[in-house]
Amino acid sequence: MKRLVQILTLVALGATSGCAAYLNKGPEGTKLAADIAPRTQKTDDLRSLPQPKGPISVAVYSFRDQTGQYKQAPDSSFSTAVSQGGAAYLIQALADSGWFAPVEREGLSDLLTERKIIKSLETNGKAAPANEMPTLIPANLIIQGSVIGYDFNVSTGGIGVKYLGIGASHQFRKDQVTVNLRAIDTNNGRVLHSVSTTKTIYSTLVQPGVYRFVSYKELLEMEVGYSSNEPVQMAIQEAIEAAVIALVVDGIMKKSWVLARPEEISNPLLQGVYARMQNRELARAPASEPAAKPASVQAVIPAATPSFVAADMDLPMKLAPPAPQPAPEKTPAQAPVATAKPAPANADEAIAAIARKRNGNTTTEPKAAAPRREPSFVDAGRD
Repeated sequence: MKRLVQILTLVALGATSGCAAYLNKGPEGTKLAADIAPRTQKTDDLRSLPQPKGPISVAVYSFRDQTGQYKQAPDSSFSTAVSQGGAAYLIQALADSGWFAPVEREGLSDLLTERKIIKSLETNGKAAPANEMPTLIPANLIIQGSVIGYDFNVSTGGIGVKYLGIGASHQFRKDQVTVNLRAIDTNNGRVLHSVSTTKTIYSTLVQPGVYRFVSYKELLEMEVGYSSNEPVQMAIQEAIEAAVIALVVDGIMKKSWVLARPEEISNPLLQGVYARMQNRELARAPASEPAAKPASVQAVIPAATPSFVAADMDLPMKLAPPAPQPAPEKTPAQAPVATAKPAPANADEAIAAIARKRNGNTTTEPKAAAPRREPSFVDAGRD
């Protein structure tokens, strides 16, 4: 017993000293020097796109958050779930692609104010200089974008095991963010291209622990936990970069803009992105007509499926199919033989024949008399 107490005391002292050192040092990565923002998984693909024949001047006025989502409890209910700086990520992605030359429009009022100050200093009591300030570059395209969806807890789950008070558990949660980009022609306002991309955000929690009695009145309890949450702004940046790649590929395939070397149309990156876009469009398009069944399948399908009554019949009760009858032999056509007109069968037919003769109708063939209808069981019941 005393030895156990000594062991636990040593463990507690070691844990205390370790915690003190841990708190003094801080978690790994929290006290590193500032550095350039890390690249995402799509940054290399964005920068390795084939070169265009010439960059396109584009303007980005805003990148709005249209999700209406706020952070879940226990976080502040006044903080939005996604970053509000999507326009900065979009401008950087457009410039990194090499296909677009962004011009400043988000802070246009500040730019115009500064230009007015420069002009006022140049023309303050003096004549206008020979080399005047150049005009602003107009944009050929307007890139409109927004975060259109942020879904919490798309899927959650975990696993855990515990035996005699010793166990561990692992939990995960998956969120999803959706980004949309549109390219608009400034000449006529027509939307040339529109693409949407999604990015999954993973959060995990690993938590082992011990909770058991080491003796009659002594309880040992220990918990260790580690959680990892993917940064939301990095997920939005990656989704924006994927959307810019899809926008470039869609424009190349639809001939809205041209490659510097046309033979690079077979680039694996371009073909892979375009194939994924085509598969999404085909899956979303409604089926026009059902495909015809192959001949081999049609041959094994019976012409008519027997009803359950025929299926329940005994084998001796089933009727054999009639034997095929031989076709009648053709005989040479014979001249029509004149036949005598039949005499009227009764007085009514004789009167009808006289009336037809007076009216100019020489047809003597009598009309077939309507068959006499026997009283049905319904009429008999009425009687």
